[in-house]
Amino acid sequence: MEIAQITGYLGALVIGIVLGLIGGGGSILTVPILVYILHINPITATAYSLFVVGVSASVGALKNVQKGLVDFKTAIVFSIPAFITVYCTRKFLIPALPNVLFSISDFLITKEIGIMILFGTIMLLAAFAMIKVRSKNCEDTQSIITYNYPLIIIEGILVGVLTGIVGAGGGFLIIPALVILAKLPMKKAIATSLFIIAIKSLIGFIGDIQNQILDWNFLVIFTTIAVVGIFIGLRISTYIEGNKLKKIFGWFVLIMALYIIYKESSSYVT
Repeated sequence: MEIAQITGYLGALVIGIVLGLIGGGGSILTVPILVYILHINPITATAYSLFVVGVSASVGALKNVQKGLVDFKTAIVFSIPAFITVYCTRKFLIPALPNVLFSISDFLITKEIGIMILFGTIMLLAAFAMIKVRSKNCEDTQSIITYNYPLIIIEGILVGVLTGIVGAGGGFLIIPALVILAKLPMKKAIATSLFIIAIKSLIGFIGDIQNQILDWNFLVIFTTIAVVGIFIGLRISTYIEGNKLKKIFGWFVLIMALYIIYKESSSYVT
């Protein structure tokens, strides 16, 4: 087994451990590990990421369902437009994008470079969301849940498109939407977000099954290692407070995001 492949599998373990420790964010590492360590094409990497994110999120989602933390009505309202758009994005939009998106003077911005720059931008937003300290986490479980249906549907569509393009779960976008637009308490928002991410990502991946040749052997091994990492992270979390690690991880993601944007911006193909 090559060193790059071993490093990639170790990266899968790290993804799972981070997910287990802080309850989210780790999946944002999936695409960079697949692209920069395992040298997988960005289009294929985003497809693999959807599968890894979907399966990994399912582990946490099942636990939350058992605890009664998932608000299914909110999940359905948010999910239906997200499901439709993420599937259509993977099935129709990604294949329809031209190999050269646009040109700047003598430089050509390819589809692969464009996706990675967008992914780096999403990572920046996720990093800021993790670094930002919340004063009150809206834990009032007695608050009345209300629904701003039009805005929830619009948010679902936007998250679906972004998830379809970059292969990330988008929890840092979903959670604030559920808290603000559906008035969910933070714990329920996090749990419901994980449930939405799990199903949305797996549905998006279905669009790739019909369009791409996938290495199932590699994908199953990588995902299994990530899931093992989740259980390791959950065990470690009993000794270390995950919220304290979230800000540190946020700074790490910020550095990675800046690196990706710099690297892809300096890799224009003439």
